Amino acid sequence: MSKLIASAAIRGAHTLVKQTEELLEKTTTEKGKDFTFEFPDTAFYLPMIYAMTAFPVKTLGDMKVALGMAKELLHDEPEEHLWKPYLGEALDSGMATLFAEEILLALKYINGLEPAKDPETGYVYNGFITDTIQRSLGIQLVDGTMPGFAAVIGAAPDDDTAVKIIRELQEKNILTFLSGNVNGNSATKQLLRKGIELGWDTRIVPLGPDTEHTLYALDWAIRASLIFGGKKPGDYKEHLKYQKDRVFAFAVVLGELDDIIWTTGA
Repeated sequence: MSKLIASAAIRGAHTLVKQTEELLEKTTTEKGKDFTFEFPDTAFYLPMIYAMTAFPVKTLGDMKVALGMAKELLHDEPEEHLWKPYLGEALDSGMATLFAEEILLALKYINGLEPAKDPETGYVYNGFITDTIQRSLGIQLVDGTMPGFAAVIGAAPDDDTAVKIIRELQEKNILTFLSGNVNGNSATKQLLRKGIELGWDTRIVPLGPDTEHTLYALDWAIRASLIFGGKKPGDYKEHLKYQKDRVFAFAVVLGELDDIIWTTGA
């Protein structure tokens, strides 16, 4: 991993943790630390945090504890003139980012901001992927029936290119999740403008308009190791190994890469 990428991942993690902390403090002030929350139709609390740490996040107070775990994974950027290994720090930052993004999206649910709705088109994004969908489609992911899934982030140079990319993924029976934007434009909007049908039936699933919404796809993936792999919460090495061996996924980033994209990918 290059120093440039590592620095971007570390910066992005700090940005997201700070953003999440601010919204958590605001929401806790309004609703109290004992306010309970769970994502729709799931038995796994905040799945990424639960799988990695075995900590069940049930309340706003629990979110503060989990965000503290994320803070412990933060590091300073590599120094400009002193070389030292920084791969571990960058990977730690990536995990801190996933914890922060998961808490951030949970807070947005609490505040009525999820699932996101596009103000221009009125399109309502999928948001969190439920356990019901997980069990109906997830088995296809781990038994090889479905070759894998793609996370398409951002927007193509033009609408026709967006359609071409998605059609190629469809032809290969690859489940496609859409997230992120480039200056307000996104693959989701591009496909809508071209009249492409979106949703689970077509296996083109828009998760949300921001890069952070990619976390929903990662939550879907991590639950595969909990549900189908029988991996225990907190056994993070086994979860990560299962993801490597059995969950075939890749990202397609359209547009420039910023700190948030780098840290989400780390």
